[in-house]
Amino acid sequence: MRIGELARRSGVSVRALRYYEEQRLLVPERTPAGQRTYTEDAAERVRTIQQLYAAGLSSSRIAELIPCMDTDTTTDHQIAMLRAEHARISTQIEKLTTTLTRLDGLIDAAIERRA
Repeated sequence: MRIGELARRSGVSVRALRYYEEQRLLVPERTPAGQRTYTEDAAERVRTIQQLYAAGLSSSRIAELIPCMDTDTTTDHQIAMLRAEHARISTQIEKLTTTLTRLDGLIDAAIERRA
């Protein structure tokens, strides 16, 4: 598929796809005329990249993890990195949960004052 179709299927801009290519997160094939073409599984890869960005991973960190998605082998370094990111995200979730609880308390108190 071409870049515009991948953008539609994955829900990201063409510009973002070109950035992913620059960062070596997404590697298209090229037609003899030089046009980018992508395999059918590229949209799922883009969605995964988007999730990793949303979780706070940098493009360089994602690039280190890409081989985990492409092969059936994972190095000790990659496993350690995955565990570290998991721990970091778990900590973020705990902090956000605490914040939600505090906001719930503020909302409840505000409603009680109005009653």
